[in-house]
Amino acid sequence: MIDPSTCRTSDTVPHRRLCLAADLEQYSRLDTRAQSDAQSDLVRLLDEAAARAGLDRSGWTRQPQGDLELAVLPESTSETTVLGSFVDQLAFCLGALNARPSSPRLRVRLAIDTGVAEAAALGHAGPAPVAVARFVNAPQLKGALAALTSANLAVIVSDRLYQDIVRGGHPGLDPAQYQRAHVQAKEFGGYGWIRVPGHGPDDMRTTVGGTDQPQPTPARSATGRASTSQYAHRGVVVGRDVGGDVNVGRDMIPRPIGPWRAW
Repeated sequence: MIDPSTCRTSDTVPHRRLCLAADLEQYSRLDTRAQSDAQSDLVRLLDEAAARAGLDRSGWTRQPQGDLELAVLPESTSETTVLGSFVDQLAFCLGALNARPSSPRLRVRLAIDTGVAEAAALGHAGPAPVAVARFVNAPQLKGALAALTSANLAVIVSDRLYQDIVRGGHPGLDPAQYQRAHVQAKEFGGYGWIRVPGHGPDDMRTTVGGTDQPQPTPARSATGRASTSQYAHRGVVVGRDVGGDVNVGRDMIPRPIGPWRAW
């Protein structure tokens, strides 16, 4: 739990941390006893996966939220280890747990990002904790886990981690196993990369493919109001300005005013 007395003041030099959010799928469908068991199992699995990967969970600043745990890791934590070995060990531990015939199946969504994160009175403050909270609830991540019914774990990492760590081809990390997704939630918008351990690129393209583009922003008229008419040009939706021209980048293509259509 967070000790408010340790919260940083606004004039403190910000520190970058690796942040992680783990959430249980379909937790609300469980009864009270099963929810309690699921929470205990999630904590135990995270502890076990970290230990097997050589990570010390006692140094993680953890913020429990019922069926979700948000954790801020020490600055010295290896990003490669978390993205590689820890994720693989968590998938293994989940598989072992779910192999027990008498227990409800436990499936987990995991989000990982790096950035400024500071202790605050109600938990954590900073862009990285916000990002993992949005990423872990991304529709694309939920959809991947729902579609790949044999999977126990679906992971999304931020674009900055993918570009800096995964794409570099570090041992244990295969960029081809990830599929890009654009996540838009509330005021947050950004790219993440989804991986489902045990499932390859073809499976990922089937479940996540086609969802990696941001939603188009409607064109605005001179009054600042969004235009209600749009065109699709070669698969890209573009807005039309108040004069009836279609704005594609810097090109203005004259078109007659009318309802949305494709050409």
